[in-house]
Amino acid sequence: MRTARLSLRTLCIAAVLAAGLPAAAAEADADPERTAARMITPEADQSIERGIAFLISRQRDDGSLGSAAYRGNVAVAALGGMAWMAGGSTPGRGPHGAQVSLCLDYLLANTDQSGFISAHGRTSHGPMYGHGFATLFLAECYGMSKRPELREKLAAAVELIVNTQNHEGGWRYYPQRLDADISVTICQVMALRAAKNAGVHVPKETIDRCIQYVKQSQNDDGGFRYMLPGGESSFARSAAGVVALYSAGVYESPEITKGLKYLVQYCPEPGVQRRELPYYYYGHYYAVQAMWHAGGEDWSRWYPAVRDELIAKQQPDGSWQSSMCLEYSTAMACIVLQMPDNCLPIFQR
Repeated sequence: MRTARLSLRTLCIAAVLAAGLPAAAAEADADPERTAARMITPEADQSIERGIAFLISRQRDDGSLGSAAYRGNVAVAALGGMAWMAGGSTPGRGPHGAQVSLCLDYLLANTDQSGFISAHGRTSHGPMYGHGFATLFLAECYGMSKRPELREKLAAAVELIVNTQNHEGGWRYYPQRLDADISVTICQVMALRAAKNAGVHVPKETIDRCIQYVKQSQNDDGGFRYMLPGGESSFARSAAGVVALYSAGVYESPEITKGLKYLVQYCPEPGVQRRELPYYYYGHYYAVQAMWHAGGEDWSRWYPAVRDELIAKQQPDGSWQSSMCLEYSTAMACIVLQMPDNCLPIFQR
């Protein structure tokens, strides 16, 4: 599988170019192929393939994923699509192009005239989570698909995010200008960044207000609290806070330095049994992005540690278990494990 995965690097670079990134950036991003060859071990490669196969077995004919309370959830569908794209597939192209296309079908079909992406009739805890992840997925597909409705619906989804930013600079569970929290906010920031990379207009003032909100959410210990009025730091929301700044275009700042220092205490350690962190997969999805952007020793230490921990957690059927649904945690784990492949434009350094 290693040869097949590396052979997709050309496709990944072509996809980045199609998404509108400069050729120089794509060429520079080709270098992590060597990192992937070194860090994605044969055991990790097998783990990824088993996880991907599990997701394929769970996708429905309409393109949806998810089970129990999360059946048909648009965030789960988007994350599944990103898990397939993280290995180099694009809509209709690559070994899992058919599955990516089905995800795109499902999300476009569930985008209403206002631009809101939500599966009607499905329960959802915080539909703006789903909207953010789904918009991110549409933006990653844009430029890789010839579907005429994609740009229109992506632009509408982005406009909805811009128009529902609250006075603090963040977002909350519903598309309304009420309160805000760091967790929902990062979903919208990544969606906006991906859309901007794809050539969709995002107002500068929206990003500037978001940066201010995220910086104000940081505690003295370097971690991030859930909401501005106060609260303790935690692993998952702190990883999200650091990635929010990176996604907003802040690459060096005291807030990032402090945030990374806070996160390193949660790096998995071989042979050390810890109580599983709350929102484990969500947290590691953002933490591996934070360390990928940070690079250097932070990345070199973090990825092998989380890679080996995830391999050990995988179930015999190829899935990873969580309190949400198997499709969610499996997609998250596959995205984390494939980070060194550097195929998704949103993860480009």
